[in-house]
Amino acid sequence: MDLPHDLDDWLRFSYLIFAFFAALFLGALKGILVGPVAALILIIGNVGVILGLLPAHVAWTVYTLAKINRFDLPLKVAIFFALPALFGIWLGLSIGGSVLVGVGYGFFTPWVSSFEAFRDENESEKLLHCVVDGTWGTIKGSCTVVRDFADLCYHSFLLYLKELRESPDSNEIQTLRFIHVPACITVGLMGLIVEIPCYTAIAVVKSPYMLFKGWYRLIHDLVSREGPFLETACIPIAGLTILMWPIVVLGSILFAVFSSFVVGLYAAVIVYQERSFRRGLAYVITMVAEFDEYTNDWLYLREGTVFPKPQYRKKRGTRPSESSMRGSQVAGGKSNSASMEAPAMLVPSVAHSRSVRETIQEVKMVQIWGNMMRSCETRGRELIDANVITHSDLYEWLKAKNGNEAVIISVGLPCYSLLQIFLYSIKANSEGLLLLDGVEVNNLNRPKDKLLDWFFNPIMVLKDQIKAINLGECETRFLEKVVLFGSNTQRMEAWTNGSLVPLDALRAAQIQGISRRMTGMVRSVSKFPTYRRKFRQIVKDLVHYSLEKDGSTISSSMRSIASAENV
Repeated sequence: MDLPHDLDDWLRFSYLIFAFFAALFLGALKGILVGPVAALILIIGNVGVILGLLPAHVAWTVYTLAKINRFDLPLKVAIFFALPALFGIWLGLSIGGSVLVGVGYGFFTPWVSSFEAFRDENESEKLLHCVVDGTWGTIKGSCTVVRDFADLCYHSFLLYLKELRESPDSNEIQTLRFIHVPACITVGLMGLIVEIPCYTAIAVVKSPYMLFKGWYRLIHDLVSREGPFLETACIPIAGLTILMWPIVVLGSILFAVFSSFVVGLYAAVIVYQERSFRRGLAYVITMVAEFDEYTNDWLYLREGTVFPKPQYRKKRGTRPSESSMRGSQVAGGKSNSASMEAPAMLVPSVAHSRSVRETIQEVKMVQIWGNMMRSCETRGRELIDANVITHSDLYEWLKAKNGNEAVIISVGLPCYSLLQIFLYSIKANSEGLLLLDGVEVNNLNRPKDKLLDWFFNPIMVLKDQIKAINLGECETRFLEKVVLFGSNTQRMEAWTNGSLVPLDALRAAQIQGISRRMTGMVRSVSKFPTYRRKFRQIVKDLVHYSLEKDGSTISSSMRSIASAENV
């Protein structure tokens, strides 16, 4: 980094140093004042949701266990006796996680917001945003987190259990011989005894490497003006990253400890699946080696692991989605089997940093999520204008107790919106997905997020399937009907959109299969914690749009329902 030579450079450099320490002080002050309030709201709210819904969770789980037909009686009995331990682990991890998240969010969000103010291009507003940002917004954010967590624990969990009860019976019923119960319990306990200290030891031993390598990378970027330090406005934020890097390392250790509980208990599942006590022990040993190898790869230490890796599966099958992910990694010149299987410590990359301009070229997950929601609203307005969906459908969803009711809005509208994205992308000959604002998401610029991998690859496969069958105009219109109304034949017949039912049975089966896969994807996405809150706001906006469109014919009772929903 070049040293300043003249007076203007020295003044600019001095201003930068002063601004950094001023933001540091203001952020700390806001964290002390606002942090306890935001943290208490988040902790008390989440713990209240956990404890308040615990009796309902137990009742729903026991009811589902009794109703499900895919397990035989011995397996149901074994799961029933394991429920107290599982719910005890849930209480410990969820309450502990809520405390850590509450403290971290409440105290550090105001701090980061003070430095984010330097991104503002208006110099006169930087000081105002540096003081104001992260105060009331942090408190509102805590309430939003509690609301999303409540949606996850109530609506998403209830929806998952209902789908589990209503799922079609498998050809092969899952059975359990009582002789395997002691082996499952023993190996599960051994998994906890081995994985927790080993994961903790590996994370603690490698934390100095992560600490100093991270500092080295960040300081190197500061000196050479690369990565996050390329833009002057981002230097204060990157400076905060250097100061907060030890906290990131500590968070990685805590994440490793938390993940070791799940990894250890899964050893009991391996014993049940493989019907082998020895393979369960092999899993326990292998997971330690996988975790060690995974962290070596992330921290750029020597390849491989010093621990043995015995085979714990008779046949190592690969799911199609995983195969496509592995194939894309190999095509890009990077393949890492450990990263696909081993539960990982939360290790931020210490590789060469990209500049802010380079990072902006990558489509963000928030951008995709917001675009999908806006697409739902846009398609909803189109369907309201065409009198395909009515305000009664929207009210029915707003008053529904769970996501299984009012399926035309809860499932049909998102499916219809997703189908229009597919059709738009296919028509434009896009290799990926064309979003509403014209941004293309493909394998090169999509977010490098493990969670997105589970959905992006199946979505791309489904898009290619729609493209491959080469639907005609009438068949496309019929598919729109099917994804929107599902099995509601009366509503399908009422919508005259120029569709024709395919006479070819194979063609009709292909269209029905695409509709079922889209429905499954939408139901899976609807379990995300932020989905219900954002989708509910879209439905409210569509209600207002419907009222404005048909204002002269809407009764006062309908208006009172709409106003009650806005409270």
